Amino acid sequence: MKLKLFLPLLLACLNLPAQQARPDEPQYTSDGQLKLPDNYREWVFLSSGLGMTYGFVDSATNSAVGDRFDNVFVTPQAYRAFLATGTWPDKTMFIMEVRTSTSKGSINKGGHFQEGLVGLEAHVKDQSRFPNKWEFFGFGPASRMAPPKGAKSSCQTCHATNGAVDNTFVQFYPTLLQVAKSKGTLKPEIAK
Repeated sequence: MKLKLFLPLLLACLNLPAQQARPDEPQYTSDGQLKLPDNYREWVFLSSGLGMTYGFVDSATNSAVGDRFDNVFVTPQAYRAFLATGTWPDKTMFIMEVRTSTSKGSINKGGHFQEGLVGLEAHVKDQSRFPNKWEFFGFGPASRMAPPKGAKSSCQTCHATNGAVDNTFVQFYPTLLQVAKSKGTLKPEIAK
């Protein structure tokens, strides 16, 4: 009787993949592209900026696009770890959602609100996969997968130079900036 119960359980275990990634950890295709997480809007919302172009360029004018909103989300487990330590753990994943803005609509008489999705970018810390520990991925509005931008991309260069904590722009996340200050993890030149 016990063997009848044990055998199906054993067979089920043998069919499991050797290592399953957690739901909010980065998932890659066999050719190294990042899969866009379906649930990123359920992650922790860090901040929103207006007019912070982050390199998005208008294809018609080949110039930086202003008056766009960027919304930044991070995985819940990375957020909790940052609150405790002031640093980002391995497998941290940020999604930056870039949206158009408008001021004309409904009852609005001033100010701006968000509209259509322009693109998404992911910033991923995966120390065993990337030589710089971090990598960037750019998704179009309808893309579900994106290749890495590479170690010499403008994103990598800018974040390595200007990131307040571990190549991330914590200086733009008001609730986390205070955590980094209290934990002493800000880059010295940012902490001034």
